[in-house]
Amino acid sequence: MLQEILIPNFKNSAGNRQDVKVYYQVFGRKLGYGPVVLVNHALTGNAEVSGEGGWWKELVGEGRCINTNIFTVLCLNIPGNGAGGKEDVFYNYKDFTLADIARIYARVLAKLKIRSLFAAIGGSIGGALGWQLAALKPHLIKNLIPIATDLKATDWLLAHCKVQEQILENSAEPLRDARMHAMTFYRHPLSLSEKFRRKKNSDNGRFEVENWLEHHGRKLESRFELQAYKFMNHLLTTIDISGCVAEASVVATDIESNIHLVSIDSDLFFFPQEIRETYRQLSEVKENINYSEIISIHGHDAFLIEFEQLENILNPIFKFETIKHEKDKLSPVWDR
Repeated sequence: MLQEILIPNFKNSAGNRQDVKVYYQVFGRKLGYGPVVLVNHALTGNAEVSGEGGWWKELVGEGRCINTNIFTVLCLNIPGNGAGGKEDVFYNYKDFTLADIARIYARVLAKLKIRSLFAAIGGSIGGALGWQLAALKPHLIKNLIPIATDLKATDWLLAHCKVQEQILENSAEPLRDARMHAMTFYRHPLSLSEKFRRKKNSDNGRFEVENWLEHHGRKLESRFELQAYKFMNHLLTTIDISGCVAEASVVATDIESNIHLVSIDSDLFFFPQEIRETYRQLSEVKENINYSEIISIHGHDAFLIEFEQLENILNPIFKFETIKHEKDKLSPVWDR
C-alpha cells in the first residue's frame, strides 16, 4: 500500500525551500521486526518493487533472494517523479540534485525511526542514489549494492542526457520520442539483433524493432508526466557523490559500508570499465569492497532481465542474514 510522508520546509541545493511529499511502500516484515533493505528504483520506476506488479518481484518477495519473510523492504518514489500524480511534480526541477534526493531520503528514514539499513540496493540512477545516501551518511548502510551505475556521471552519460533534454524541449511528441531514443542505449545492439532479426510486421509493414520502440514510447507517454521525465533526466546529470569539490573516489573512502559493485559487461550507459576503475581505486584503500559482473547481450537493462545471475551475486549477501534471523526466531530487532 502506498503511504505518504511530508518533509516540510526542505531546502534544496539552489537555496529554495518547499514542502516535499514522499510516497513509499513497505513490503515484508513490519518496521522494527526485521533488517531493513532500501530498494531504489530506476529512472521511470516507482515504489512497487514487489508483489504481483512488482518490477523486481523475481528478486524481492516471499522466499526470494531478498526474502520478505525475513527482511523489511522499503521502497520510495523519488519525489518529483510524478508517481503520486500531477501534484508530485517539481516545476523548479533544476533546483534539485541527486544529493538533495538523498537528503530527503535521510529525513524520511529518520521520521520512520530507521537508524540503520542492512542494505541499500538499486540499479542505474537508483544505485547512484544509494551512493549519494552512503556519502551523506557513511555509517548508515551495512551493505551498499549499486548495480549498473557509478559514483559520478561520465561525459558519455552527460552527452546522452543533453540529447534527451533537446528532444524533451523541442519534439512535438517529447515523451514518446525521448523514450524511443533512450531505449536504443538501454539495450545493446546485439540484444536488438537477437530479438528482431530484421523481421517486418505483416500488418503494418514496418520493421518489428520500429514497432517495439513505438510501443515503449507510447507506453511511457500514457503513464508519465513530461515535467517528471525532464526532472529525472536532469537528476542523472547531477550524479557525483563529491559535489564536484573533490574526486568522487576520495569521498567514497569514508563510506563504512561493505560495497558490492555490480556492472554489466555490455552496458552502453554506465560502462563496466568505469565501474572497474572505481573498484580498482577503492580497493587500494578499502578491504570491504567487491566487484561482480553480469554477462549479457542485453546492455544496461540486463539488471531487469538477468535475474538468475543477479540472484547468484546477491545470495551471499542476503543468505547469511536470512539464516541468522531464522535462528533468532525473528524477534523484534528493536528488542535486542
